[in-house]
Amino acid sequence: MTRFLSACAAVLFLALLPAPATAADVTVFAAASLADALKEIAANYEKASGKEVAVSLAASSSLARQIEGSAGADIFISADQDWMDYLDKKGLIEHATRENLLGNRLVLVAGKEVNANIAIAPHFDLAGALKGGRLAMADPATVPAGRYGKDALTALGVWGAVESHVVNAENVRVALAYVARGEAPLGIVYETDAAAETGVRIVGYFPQDSYPPIIYPAAVTAHSHSAAAPKLMEFLHSAAARPYFEKQGFTVLAQAPARPLAAAGER
Repeated sequence: MTRFLSACAAVLFLALLPAPATAADVTVFAAASLADALKEIAANYEKASGKEVAVSLAASSSLARQIEGSAGADIFISADQDWMDYLDKKGLIEHATRENLLGNRLVLVAGKEVNANIAIAPHFDLAGALKGGRLAMADPATVPAGRYGKDALTALGVWGAVESHVVNAENVRVALAYVARGEAPLGIVYETDAAAETGVRIVGYFPQDSYPPIIYPAAVTAHSHSAAAPKLMEFLHSAAARPYFEKQGFTVLAQAPARPLAAAGER
């Protein structure tokens, strides 16, 4: 338990730090589950355009609040509609650029050494499958992945039985790490995260009608002055970027380029 608490505290401390200053041509704030896809996309875009891309990854909630408090981001990619709506209602994104970019699925994962055979269905014995261990998931109070997970468990009638066994992580990648390191026998993460971590295996898919559709919207922020931001948005929606997202298991929703900002100027 001490390792859980210290790890959570360390990640929370880092998430509350202001975004580092950067001389990049465009800065992207994105949900942590996009880490692997955006690493490849940013490198490819930099090579093709000559523009430097900085990517800051964390829980969508933490990033949205950073955008609310400062002008550090040019593009925001959220893991749910709610945090994009939050900024949209405050006039902190350019609404005309907002597009639903990606979709994802929710899965139950186990460590490689965990012997688990779990059929996810209404009232399945998830508490028994934990065998006294913890269920790792992102914090349902603030993080989209955690909220989806709680919704699924509630819909299936098992949340009450496992709530006291949950260890809340700062974001979905931290929850994944708990399982990969053997600190939790089971965890709830996105399918794409499970595919990116060799230390876990998927032991079940949550029925897609047990949680709201997992949609990743993207938008240029209202305070962006980067001429590269609309161009990168176009790239994110392009056929060139699609293989990088699909390689990680995302469903690509966007079929057309984002609309450019007429008023965008050079940084």
